[in-house]
Amino acid sequence: MKRTTRTAALAAGALIAALGLPAGTAHADTTPRVDLRVLVVSDGGPATDAITAELDTVGTPYTEIDLGAAGRPIINAAFLADTVGGLPRAKFQAVVLPNDNPFAAGSAEMAALAAYERTYGIPQVDAYTYARPAAGLQDVAQGGYAGTVDGVQAAVTTAGKAGPFGYLDGPVPFENNSPTVSESYAYLSTPAAGADFTSYVDAPIPGKSTRGSLVGEYRHDGRRELVVTFVYNQNQQQFRLLARGIVEWMTGGVHLGATRNYFAVHVDDVFASDDRWNSTLNCTPGDVDCTDPNATSDPIRMTAADVTFATDWQTRQGLTLDLAYNAVGTVDQRADNNGVDLLADSLLARKTQFRWINHTYTHAFLGCVQNITVVPWKCDTNANGTTKWVSTADISTEIATNRAWGQTAGLPLNNKELVTGEHSGMKVLPQQPVDNPNLALALSLNGITWLGSDNSREPAQRLLGPATTVPRYPVNVFYNAGRAAEQVDEYNWIYTRRAQGGSGICEDNPATTTCLPAPLNTATGYAGHIVPQEVRAALGHVLSGDPKPHFIHQSNLTEDRLAYPVLNGVLDGYRALFADNTPVVNPRMEDIGIELQRRAAWQKALQAGQVTAYRIGNAVTVQAPFGLAVSGSAPIGTTVAGVAFGTPYAGRLSGWNISNGLPVTLTVPASATATVASGSLTATTPAPDTRVPAGVTEQAPDTATN
Repeated sequence: MKRTTRTAALAAGALIAALGLPAGTAHADTTPRVDLRVLVVSDGGPATDAITAELDTVGTPYTEIDLGAAGRPIINAAFLADTVGGLPRAKFQAVVLPNDNPFAAGSAEMAALAAYERTYGIPQVDAYTYARPAAGLQDVAQGGYAGTVDGVQAAVTTAGKAGPFGYLDGPVPFENNSPTVSESYAYLSTPAAGADFTSYVDAPIPGKSTRGSLVGEYRHDGRRELVVTFVYNQNQQQFRLLARGIVEWMTGGVHLGATRNYFAVHVDDVFASDDRWNSTLNCTPGDVDCTDPNATSDPIRMTAADVTFATDWQTRQGLTLDLAYNAVGTVDQRADNNGVDLLADSLLARKTQFRWINHTYTHAFLGCVQNITVVPWKCDTNANGTTKWVSTADISTEIATNRAWGQTAGLPLNNKELVTGEHSGMKVLPQQPVDNPNLALALSLNGITWLGSDNSREPAQRLLGPATTVPRYPVNVFYNAGRAAEQVDEYNWIYTRRAQGGSGICEDNPATTTCLPAPLNTATGYAGHIVPQEVRAALGHVLSGDPKPHFIHQSNLTEDRLAYPVLNGVLDGYRALFADNTPVVNPRMEDIGIELQRRAAWQKALQAGQVTAYRIGNAVTVQAPFGLAVSGSAPIGTTVAGVAFGTPYAGRLSGWNISNGLPVTLTVPASATATVASGSLTATTPAPDTRVPAGVTEQAPDTATN
């Protein structure tokens, strides 16, 4: 304890001398205050943008300085530190730079940053830099590698698993989505002679028996840098895997905000049947837009065997499906078959093994009254030209009748949740640009507070009467396909040009739809092209900490059971990448809605400057407005008033706590207390090594010293 106090005193004294603060501003027996905020210095490149995107997702506050912006703040001692209540204050707990030194040689700003980092023990992230001695690595010309790393299988090292990347299982695969496009560029090298460098993530150096660092910690001159030597953007899987660890490293695991990895799957139209795509007519008989006189309906409906398969699958994968049901499907089935419905019998016998969502009784369209005599349909109008809307009474009947049937059947319902058929009632472009004005009252009459919406139409949460929307990601496995060949045929129709036999939709909407170079083979296209695409998209949502649910249809769980290859790809792929301490979280719709709502309120409070958080030694103090759900992360063993903080995830504690408006102090374990560096800020900072590795010119980081 005495050693820690003396170290802090030395640091505080050096700080006062360097900043020119008045004598007596700080006390020799005090520990500096470090605010829980990150400084991001950006050059506008994808790497710093990716890190700020992660900070936004987590809910960790930061100040961003754009080096190219006119009139930007100058980074100097006064910008970085001051005193508050007699204590020296570090305004930032970490610094993110676009590379190890983005300033001109001899820059006073870089000198101020280096001095600040030494004094307070503030870590620095080099978002993307090349291998060189100034970054603790040998030049790549000396046995290293500079070039594309598409498809490379990187890995977390033993030190990385014991440190900031302990939530990963080991493999860090780099994407290789296109054989014709270079997607990732990296410098692979080993530590420079005499450098105190620890690699956390590495990969084989091509043509060598050694491995080169991609992410590592370089300790020098009383400072710590996380050196990242590959370029990335916020959507690439390799960054998404490492993003959590980068934030944990820079904050020492103590920061505002938290995130987990979520995956929830809604299955729509349960008990009902879905119309089938007709590969000859290129439309779906039964759909309002399929007007061919030869169209004959051929519905797709689950069987009892599909229910057994689904429950067994849930057990194997440890995931619970949310079944959005339309009761009329089984009512009609029993009426037409002397009271027999084996599907419903099987589902009801296993009803507690699923979660259930009200999807309305008949799946009726609840927006405007549709005029289906024209293609595409349009809203019917009254004699005075105003839109004719489905009434409040009709909407309410759809909701209430389905709920009553479910309650009688003993379904474990959450009566606050609703997904309308086709997300109808809400605006749908271009035909219905506004919500049905009768919808809000019907929701209120039935106590609905969470309303499923289509994320492809409305990605943001919003209020609709008493309800808050929960945007759902559509999985591109079509509702009208039970067999792989049908799925591929319709996929080809949508995504190929007219000259190739397609609809030309992709040609007419190039901003939102990409045409296939050639039609997919109906025998192999589903497994070979569609499944990998959908797995990559859905897994990307999971890895980005996005809690929004994905939705499919009951037709995808029968016949060829098209949904399972996608769902297995996501879950099996996830488990191959993450350690057991970082499981997929599988919340129900209300919980997802609350999570999204809290995140939005938290971001708003941060942007308004309403949250104060800082650390003094092992005490972390947070104050926020009354009633705000406060998000934070801390090491295992952290307590609040002697009670354990949060719940474990990814080797840390995290969670939401409702603020009472008063300061709350967390006690971090002594073993996790950050070491405060000692030494004079007036010491000479070694000049950065500005040499470009021999023969390396392609895709080098943009640094003023290069």
